[in-house]
Amino acid sequence: MALLALVTIIAFESMAISTAMPSVAKDLDAVRSYGLAFSLMLTAQLLGIVLAGVWSDRQGPLPSLFAGQVMLAAGSAVAGLAQTFPMLLVGRLIAGLGSGLIVVALYVVIGRAYPDSLRPKVFSWISAAWVLPSLIGPPISGWLASTWSWRWVFLIVLVPIAVTFVVVLSQRDRITAGAVPPDAEIGAGARSGAGHVGHRQMAFLGLAVAVSAGAMQWGADQLSTSHRLPVAVAVLGFVGVAVIAPRLLPSGTLRMARGLPSVMNSRFLLTGSFNGAMTFIPLMLVNERHLGLTAAGFMLTVGALGWSFGSFVQGHRRLHDRRSELVITGGASLALGILLLAAIAHFDWHYSLVGLATTLCGLGMGLAMSSTSVLSLALSAVRDHGRTASSLQLADVLGSVMGISAAGAVFAAMHDPHGSDVPVFVLMWVILAGVASLVVAGGQRIRTCPVSVESRVQ
Repeated sequence: MALLALVTIIAFESMAISTAMPSVAKDLDAVRSYGLAFSLMLTAQLLGIVLAGVWSDRQGPLPSLFAGQVMLAAGSAVAGLAQTFPMLLVGRLIAGLGSGLIVVALYVVIGRAYPDSLRPKVFSWISAAWVLPSLIGPPISGWLASTWSWRWVFLIVLVPIAVTFVVVLSQRDRITAGAVPPDAEIGAGARSGAGHVGHRQMAFLGLAVAVSAGAMQWGADQLSTSHRLPVAVAVLGFVGVAVIAPRLLPSGTLRMARGLPSVMNSRFLLTGSFNGAMTFIPLMLVNERHLGLTAAGFMLTVGALGWSFGSFVQGHRRLHDRRSELVITGGASLALGILLLAAIAHFDWHYSLVGLATTLCGLGMGLAMSSTSVLSLALSAVRDHGRTASSLQLADVLGSVMGISAAGAVFAAMHDPHGSDVPVFVLMWVILAGVASLVVAGGQRIRTCPVSVESRVQ
């Protein structure tokens, strides 16, 4: 229950802040830099994910869980009290680092405490933990931002984080007992000199990829200026990510090799297209269709419910041996939903159809994401679950960073403060629909097979 409570808090923070962000950007005069509030947080999450994988393999998941909660609370407080957009970004960076520490620790606990047969059900529970925040997050966020201030959207999470911290602390013995790996080789490997060097190398690589991603985002955000420096920084950052990230993922991920590499590649494509598309829905509805924050946030609620339903469906016993087919179906549903968003914007269809589009997107994510979570653990040895969970979350966040950064770069370069941004939204969503369609190919490359040297994280 403590683990599900943590997921609920992270889900509420995600849904609520996504709804309030148009008001934040307007109040802090940062509409052009809208995407940075999301992508920079995810960049810090990259570092947290890598560090959590190292930390969990060496000392278990509890230290990462505790530190993550403290940083998530601190970052939310800084963002809620921010008087400038740069200060808001600082808060988002701290919160992102905390959430990265938390989410990997959760995966490690699941991988070590539950057998293969129960993991699909556990991931269904985790997805279900998004339902309540999805229902109440956007309405509460819209009401707080409209009636009081957007600052309360950040500050309101401090109380539940404190409660959850106490609950996790009280259950630390049970969590530790369930999370201790049965293979004594884990502890020996973690304490060996070679293991120490490998962990330290992973930490430095995580820092390097986070810095590269941050440089890429800053440069992309400044593309509307006439200076050459932002372009150079963006290119260097992209090159850094392209060179370093593959070293943190299973060998063969970029070329979509069969097995675990294709699982990671599919996760990258799923999160990149989904988060890149969803991030800009409230901005389009508020600025172009002139909806209120609550109504715009409701569209995200519908999508999250679709995600939960998809996750529930994939947990059915009859589908346990059809994981690759679920990934293929999920990718197709996601691509169709994003393409519908582009059509709604281009043809000026009624905004209520956005709910149908987000439902298709959420359904696809529920089917595919939970299935890839199950596959990633099934294709890894128990002693590698920490690094596999870290790589899986790295693929998630790196995909989100790239997707949101690319969409944000297009928006920043083409944004017209005195006119309509409809053509910009259409272009972004058509490109992201194409990215989502690549998941179909990834699903065809996924095969459940025994763990091999080639499938393990390097």
